[in-house]
Amino acid sequence: MKKKVYFKTFGCRTNIYDTQLLKSYIKDHEIVKSENEADIVIVNSCTVTNGADSGLRTYINNIKKNGIKVILTGCGAVSKGKELFDKKEIFGVLGASNKSKINQFISENKEFYEIGNLKFIDTKIVSDYENHTKAFVKIQEGCDFACSYCIIPSVRGKSRSIPSEEIIKQIKLLAYNGYSEIVLTGTNIGSYGLKENNSLGMLLQRVGKIDGIKRIRLGSLEPAQIDESFKEILDEPWLEKHLHIALQHTNEKMLRIMKRRSHTHNDLALFNELSQKGFALGTDFIVAHPGESEEIWKEALENFKFFNLTHIHAFIFSPRNGTYSASMSERINGEIAKERLNILKDIVTKNNFEFRKRQTEKLEVLVESKKNEFYEGYDQFFNKIKIKTKQDISKQWILLEKYDRQYECNFVSFDDEK
Repeated sequence: MKKKVYFKTFGCRTNIYDTQLLKSYIKDHEIVKSENEADIVIVNSCTVTNGADSGLRTYINNIKKNGIKVILTGCGAVSKGKELFDKKEIFGVLGASNKSKINQFISENKEFYEIGNLKFIDTKIVSDYENHTKAFVKIQEGCDFACSYCIIPSVRGKSRSIPSEEIIKQIKLLAYNGYSEIVLTGTNIGSYGLKENNSLGMLLQRVGKIDGIKRIRLGSLEPAQIDESFKEILDEPWLEKHLHIALQHTNEKMLRIMKRRSHTHNDLALFNELSQKGFALGTDFIVAHPGESEEIWKEALENFKFFNLTHIHAFIFSPRNGTYSASMSERINGEIAKERLNILKDIVTKNNFEFRKRQTEKLEVLVESKKNEFYEGYDQFFNKIKIKTKQDISKQWILLEKYDRQYECNFVSFDDEK
């Protein structure tokens, strides 16, 4: 019997890619655009924080109230799937290596727990992204790092890379289908190709030569992974002028507690080098990790001010079962943690405003959507742009010279620009 299937995606860009790949395997059933229409909801989950797990449970509970069956996939399938399945809270658990079997499992209409393995590599080509102006391309899976707070290596496995020829083939097809902005994603993309005598920089040099590709965005990078082959492409016009480089902290002692591979002095030198080349710079930062004493925090804050960050994904430490950090007894008071978090966000908000005030070059914007009276998209510095115009500029590249700078985004009347 033909089922109506809805996909719900939580978390990172990698999950966006994986959801699109899952959709491509649905052959005998109908994919719908609303939970309210669905017989089955496939939840592609995130488990990076306690908040992600809590949000997943809330969503599942709400869906079940309507009599809809839930199939769980993604990172949460590994960390929470068995528990939820045994409690009969979900209909099925689909491990990432079993994506190609999703149509079969839906057709059989039997409860299932198929967690698979963490050694798979997805090579099937995704050629279209519904409702997206840009295309996501996964280049690797897994992570070889052992950061003390992180659960991801245990749910994604060791780092393994998709062969470069498969990636090039996929991007050429996407370019042929009209996608001119590509987002390269993965669990830890900076580790791409290192086991095959390759590198992210070498891959980018090839991708940048593909006809039709105007801009390449990158997922999160690690400071230690930005090597000479990567630095060779920093001046290329197709590389987004924004890089997200995960610091996690700016105190040397804290980095050692976190079992990070980077060092504050080297990180700062790298960020200064990139800043001088005109890059907008983002990072991840964990506040209130066990061991973050007042002394460590004050030194970290002083160091943080020198990094000239324009974007940040900062969050309060969330203990994940099975990680070293979760076993550490010291905890930071919740109000202190929030205060520290907000201090960092305020610094970066002001940095971003100053960065945009200094900006002199034209902004290149791919229009992604329209909300109320404004078209929206992101410029080459990953700053949101809102455009007001009587023209239909959906999915177009717009070059802007004049714009009003605001704290959260830039505004422009495109008709005035003309």
